[in-house]
Amino acid sequence: MTQSLARENRILSALLEVSRVINSSFELEKNLSRTMRVLGDFLEMERGSVFLLNHNTKELKIVAAHGLTKEQIERGKYRIGEGIVGRVMEKGSPMVIPNVGNEPLFLNKTGSRLGKDGISFLCVPIKFKSDFIGVLSVDKIFKDKAVTINEDIRVLEILASIIAQYVILWEHYKESEQERENLKRELKGKYSLPNIIGYSDRMQEVFEAVRLVADSKATVILYGESGTGKELVAKAVHYMSYRSKGPFIKFNCASIPEGLLESELFGHEKGAFTGAISTRKGKFELANGGTILLDELGDLPINLQPKILRVLQEREFERVGGEKTIKVDVRLIAATSRNLEELVSKGKFREDLFYRLNVVPIFMPALRERREDIPLLVEFFLKRFNSENIKDVSLSPETLRVLIDYNWPGNVRELENTIERLVVMSGRNTIKPQDLPVNLKLSSPQEVLHKESLKAGIEDIEKSSILDALEKSAWVQAKAARMLGLTARQIGYKMKKYGIEILTS
Repeated sequence: MTQSLARENRILSALLEVSRVINSSFELEKNLSRTMRVLGDFLEMERGSVFLLNHNTKELKIVAAHGLTKEQIERGKYRIGEGIVGRVMEKGSPMVIPNVGNEPLFLNKTGSRLGKDGISFLCVPIKFKSDFIGVLSVDKIFKDKAVTINEDIRVLEILASIIAQYVILWEHYKESEQERENLKRELKGKYSLPNIIGYSDRMQEVFEAVRLVADSKATVILYGESGTGKELVAKAVHYMSYRSKGPFIKFNCASIPEGLLESELFGHEKGAFTGAISTRKGKFELANGGTILLDELGDLPINLQPKILRVLQEREFERVGGEKTIKVDVRLIAATSRNLEELVSKGKFREDLFYRLNVVPIFMPALRERREDIPLLVEFFLKRFNSENIKDVSLSPETLRVLIDYNWPGNVRELENTIERLVVMSGRNTIKPQDLPVNLKLSSPQEVLHKESLKAGIEDIEKSSILDALEKSAWVQAKAARMLGLTARQIGYKMKKYGIEILTS
């Protein structure tokens, strides 16, 4: 009687401990493994395994065990109807093998029972309502003659019921987590903008800022490196605003010689200067009722900055050579890759204009700061350029890894050009790492040093070519640009890069 009472206490303690373990978290394998250890500690069971059914493969697999090595657990797989475990799943009723050494159906797939004699195998189905979802099995060496097999089966069935409820609850939890992730992605999709790809948190911040500011009258300034998509964001602000039916005018402050900037921005009257054979509207006038994007605003000459400030504050200006004040209703979006605060401190940018522009700053992240967006961008560009070139080119996983690890100094624009080149030049359907341009494949320190040396040599040649063209064109920048096959903006950028100044007599 005393032994029976002690055993009942152990069973109750085991069930209580299992309930505590099961309810501690939703870590399925960890909690079920601890449950099997409880069986070993309280009920003197040598080994224990929880098999769960994979509904796709229709295979029973050990997800948690006590007394087995990792390798033995990996081997514990059964088809429905195979071995004792498979038969219990198939029949839906417990099975007891008094001595596994005498049972040919006992397959010992795990290889954990080197000497099988004297070991009994108890196996019960794990059932939730009318569905069989797995099997619970234990090994036991019977020492207590007063304990019957039926009593152990009863305990295992209670445990199997607890495990079944936990597994179903865990499955519901995982489903809800997946639904939450899907909803999160769906909501992120709503915070995307037309023609702009980005699921990263940095881009979500940009999208949210655009949505908040788009329908306001606030001046927006976009900060970011070249190629980060500042123009696309500016267009998104315009087309999401009440000005969407008005014009969107883009002007690059670094692309026009300084002497022509004022005329380009504000227009000129007939006869205002040599060559002004007719009255011409400037960009601000053309943008009336809409939006103007002043790109590379940090390159705007200091003498023109007060006129920009006046347009912002008074909504008025005069054409070059004109006296009539022209009123305009224009929203200004500025964009720059330069540090305006630093330019202000150096006296190259007006402080009052900076504060008037810096109402709503939006910072465009470099591509290397949002690497998780690279696979999405690659997929988008592949689809576009495959369609344009009637091809079906894809990237190997190793190639995509190289693209993700690369720093992309030219940002999205460089990535776009790279994908186009790969699609156009590829002679096969799958692009391997060896097919990539040399700058993407450089990785070792020696290669990087070689790259820097090569870059310096190319820059020397480029600078010499620009100087030679300028001398041959009598230092006429536009003419030199045509000789080199460059645009005015490109030669202006390169002259600034190499510190080349126009010679004046």
